[in-house]
Amino acid sequence: MTRTLPSALAGKTILVTGAGSGIGRASARRFQELGAELLLAGRRLEALRETLPRARHFALDHADDAAVAAFARECPELDGMFLCAGELRTGSVAESGAADFERMIAANLRGPWLMCHHLGPRLRDGASVVLAGSNIGIRAIPDSAAYSVAKAGLHMLGQVLALEWAGRAIRCNTIAPGPVRTAMVDQRLAAAADPGAALAALARVNPMGRLGREEEIAALAAHLLGDESRWTTGTVIPIDGGAAAVM
Repeated sequence: MTRTLPSALAGKTILVTGAGSGIGRASARRFQELGAELLLAGRRLEALRETLPRARHFALDHADDAAVAAFARECPELDGMFLCAGELRTGSVAESGAADFERMIAANLRGPWLMCHHLGPRLRDGASVVLAGSNIGIRAIPDSAAYSVAKAGLHMLGQVLALEWAGRAIRCNTIAPGPVRTAMVDQRLAAAADPGAALAALARVNPMGRLGREEEIAALAAHLLGDESRWTTGTVIPIDGGAAAVM
């Protein structure tokens, strides 16, 4: 007689931000395949509906304090969150003015901070939270100064939350992807003078010599949201083809 194993996220209610595209979209779809009930938040409702038509959808700017507070009042209890919303603007410290810096902090640090601040009380004891950081929040590269600084702050936020939430057995971990082949990356490559050379240059930043895939990031996030990782908390996990190992 064949036994059917339970789905890894069966019965869990999970919120995904930035679920309208890229890693957030791929992850939400993976979590649903694993049995989760999904709440999707992002700026564009239509994009969220395209991700998972049967999920619950919420138009939300995660960097808007009042909007996040209002969302928290209507949010059901959660077993997990994958806070994947973010934004990239390139530029050095010299080239990036206050507006660029503040935009990167708002999109990549203030937003997750507000989500955890307001939704922490909505997390069930034993829940799991995964933050989407970046491997260039671990190691410096040229031309991404404000983004890198914001992501480095996000990594510390994850460690602080792991400490603060430990009494409720709530875990918080951060994943730190390298370049991933998303629609946004494809757009940037298409705008390059030589798209093929630009792709090759991106691929060379890690020993495996290729970009990551959205589903590979989704798989790690799913593991961290599931019960098999319930003794893992406070980590920053590079998922970058080995780039962090040879920096």
